[in-house]
Amino acid sequence: MKIHNKKKYLSFLKFKRDFQEYGLEKARSYELVLHWLNNRLSRNQFLVLSGILVGCTAGLAGVVLKTLVHTIHNFITHNVHFEYQILFYIVFPFLGIVLTTAIVITLFKGQDRKGIGAILYEIAQNSSIVASVKMYSQIIQSAVTVGLGGSAGLESPIAVTGAAIGSNYAQTYRLSYKERTLLLAAGATAGIASAFNAPIAGIMFAFEILLTGVVFTDFIPLVVAAVCGSLLSRVLLQEDVLFRFYTREAFNYRNVPYYLILGIVTGLYARYFVVISQKVEHFIKGLKLSRMRKAMFGGLVLSLLCVLFPPLFGEGYETVKAFTNGNTHSIIRNSFFRYFEIGNWTIIIFLVLVCLLKAFATSFTIFSGGNGGNFAPSLFAGGTVGYLFAIVCQQIGFTDVPVTNLVLVGMAGAMSGVLYAPLTAIFLIAESSFGYDLFIPLMIVSIMSYLIAKWFSPISPELKSLADEGKILTNKHDKNLLFALRTEDFIDQYSEKINENASVTELFELVKNGNKNIFAATDEAGKLKGILTLDDIRPYLFNIETEGSMMVSQIMKAPPAVIHRENRPLEILQIFDDTGMWYLPVTSEHNDFIGFISKSSILMSYRQLLKEYSD
Repeated sequence: MKIHNKKKYLSFLKFKRDFQEYGLEKARSYELVLHWLNNRLSRNQFLVLSGILVGCTAGLAGVVLKTLVHTIHNFITHNVHFEYQILFYIVFPFLGIVLTTAIVITLFKGQDRKGIGAILYEIAQNSSIVASVKMYSQIIQSAVTVGLGGSAGLESPIAVTGAAIGSNYAQTYRLSYKERTLLLAAGATAGIASAFNAPIAGIMFAFEILLTGVVFTDFIPLVVAAVCGSLLSRVLLQEDVLFRFYTREAFNYRNVPYYLILGIVTGLYARYFVVISQKVEHFIKGLKLSRMRKAMFGGLVLSLLCVLFPPLFGEGYETVKAFTNGNTHSIIRNSFFRYFEIGNWTIIIFLVLVCLLKAFATSFTIFSGGNGGNFAPSLFAGGTVGYLFAIVCQQIGFTDVPVTNLVLVGMAGAMSGVLYAPLTAIFLIAESSFGYDLFIPLMIVSIMSYLIAKWFSPISPELKSLADEGKILTNKHDKNLLFALRTEDFIDQYSEKINENASVTELFELVKNGNKNIFAATDEAGKLKGILTLDDIRPYLFNIETEGSMMVSQIMKAPPAVIHRENRPLEILQIFDDTGMWYLPVTSEHNDFIGFISKSSILMSYRQLLKEYSD
């Protein structure tokens, strides 16, 4: 009994000390309760509780965003008469991008880092610390963009919002990097689960995309967060807001050839989509225009595309639902194609153009100043490609074509190839269509599309530049640890240096009074001229004749290589291996000597990190 009371007393003292040290007297009452629970519960118990709280909060954020966009969309569509449809498609998409850019500039001081890459960057480079402003900034920006007709999806903003919620929760309760990363992923998981009412897809998203290169044994918080997000979505969202498909056909193994061909088609289309996205991004960044003028330009392009092809307006889920319900003619009704006789080949030409232009519409929406992601566009495009493939097969003369199933698996195929996330795509469509018996065609199409995408580029083109620069983690764990190290931390700021015109006697004094094995020879301005090691100096130490007559410049040698501040530890280790050196000088871009870097110091830090990640 005494031992039990002693433990309670020690726990109380710890909480009291934390209360004073971290200023908890200013904390809200519920935060005090959670701080107390953090001290009382085991680590696993508190993580499960945290998963529930983060999951509910992130799920609620997802519900709010979906509801907000649905409300805006319904308001503007139900208050515009049919004869003003052209004006409708001209004004609102343009307004959405311009307003979003204005909001970013005025309210968020121009900080508009967005997309999945932003989360991965924070995990790798910022210890999974996400700015608190992202808990609501993404909701506001994407609601305006997509609500007014931007051709993008809400899922990436929801994931970023959930990640920010999880990260800030972990920061509030002073959790470690691993726990912070886990709750960041749990928040994003709950956001995706609420957006699609698909908890397993949310979990797969976390493991496939967010936690690449991060080793975890705890995954229960992810599960409970996904369940909480999905439940909130099911309870609070109206049926017409949910991503749901009820019409489908039973799987027939005789239709496997259709799925094999569709897998190739969606894989090639996914490659087309990401290439166009990159080209549009490069084009917009190259425009010598202000941010607002770029937004206006992108808004005009998007408005023109929406006028010609109304299915490009907004997320596009209603269009895909029309495919599965057989209401294709309603899609063409508001476009200029209504002036032509609507036959099967008219529909085919229309859908081909929609597929090709969707990549442009999405890219101009996102990169000219709007906010959104590629989730919804890839699903929309994949569904359209699947339907297009089905009706082409029918026109050729094939019978018993599984049209609805091809639409569904086409969505998974395009998403798998665009996002490099085949498992997420498979479970998302299976959960959203209650089509668990479609697992075989879903796996065929998704994996084929993914392999084609990987054949063109091993890493998602959207993330490749960040991966090449070592700014995000990849599945190469050794490199991830090296990228976590900072060059600045290894520079010896107390390195010894001597003027190149100094006498050897002065150099001997430097050696005698110091404890360094390598020295830098510089000019009067501090520019690096050469280096000297003890091995270089030793032959002259006991040569009395040389002490008064020789200068440092006569015995110094050029360094075999020079390190710069911008060099990453991985690059530096490669330079050490190439030169066979253990010490190398670091200079600025103007050749100013900064200090020496030791190969052993990098290796020791790497081993320490490896030990920490293995615990």
